[in-house]
Amino acid sequence: MHRIPGALQVAGLWLDVGNAILRVQGDSPHLPAQLQSAYRHFPFVDQAAWADVHCRLDPPRGLRRWLKAQVVFLSDGVSIFSPFPANAPLPLFEWGCNWLLGHRMHDRLLFHAGALERDGHALLLPATPGSGKSTLTAALSLRGWRLLSDEFGVLDPDTGLVHAMLKPVALKNASIDVIRAFEPTASLGPSFPKTRKGTVTHLAASADAVARRHEAARPGAVVLPRWEAGSSTRFKRVDPDGAFAALAFNAFNYQLLGETGFDAVVRLARQCPAWELVYSNLDDAIATLDRTWPQVLEAAAR
Repeated sequence: MHRIPGALQVAGLWLDVGNAILRVQGDSPHLPAQLQSAYRHFPFVDQAAWADVHCRLDPPRGLRRWLKAQVVFLSDGVSIFSPFPANAPLPLFEWGCNWLLGHRMHDRLLFHAGALERDGHALLLPATPGSGKSTLTAALSLRGWRLLSDEFGVLDPDTGLVHAMLKPVALKNASIDVIRAFEPTASLGPSFPKTRKGTVTHLAASADAVARRHEAARPGAVVLPRWEAGSSTRFKRVDPDGAFAALAFNAFNYQLLGETGFDAVVRLARQCPAWELVYSNLDDAIATLDRTWPQVLEAAAR
């Protein structure tokens, strides 16, 4: 930990998250401890040959530096977001890097989806914001599923394999207390109130997930999650046409990839069984997925 502030102020830290490498620098005094909390199991690397994303988090320049304590996110020397409070560099770093990855990593098809692995096969949870995707992804990662990503389902169109983009799970508002109650030992970092998405905290990836972040998985199943307060768990099969529509709608770069993206989503929709999952109780939702998973493996073996 004592080496991290110095590295951030000079050459920076390189974070290998599986499908990408992030290089972060900066003079934010709060950044070292917050990075350590969110990326606690990642190796400390202060020199590398390559990074896909370069960013800095610094106090603003000029009069704003003295008028209000803030931190700015710089990519290639350009500030691309509004400043955050000075004590909240981590959520700004996470949102900034996610934005850059979504706009730059076009050798892969990127779904807005949770992604987890079990038995060598990937479970994709494509969904729009507010669906409970991150809460379910976090809960599954705390019950034996290997976390690949909370934000990006990363599909290689050439091989058909799903890769990790292993960053901390961003939990928001009520989902924070839900996960604390679900697993009191969960590795949650500090909470950041009054962000653009309300209160946010981050669940660190497990040591096993970090160690295995370069292990790809074969597509296994697609589940479309939707949290509804007080609802019973409902699990309904979705046909390939419905799976295709959901995957294409929730892909960041589907249109940009053109025919390549279309063919990749068609193959995925035909290859993977898909369901819609409506839930309010995490234990019931996870039990439903656990009971279904052997069917997924049987289908994949055929």
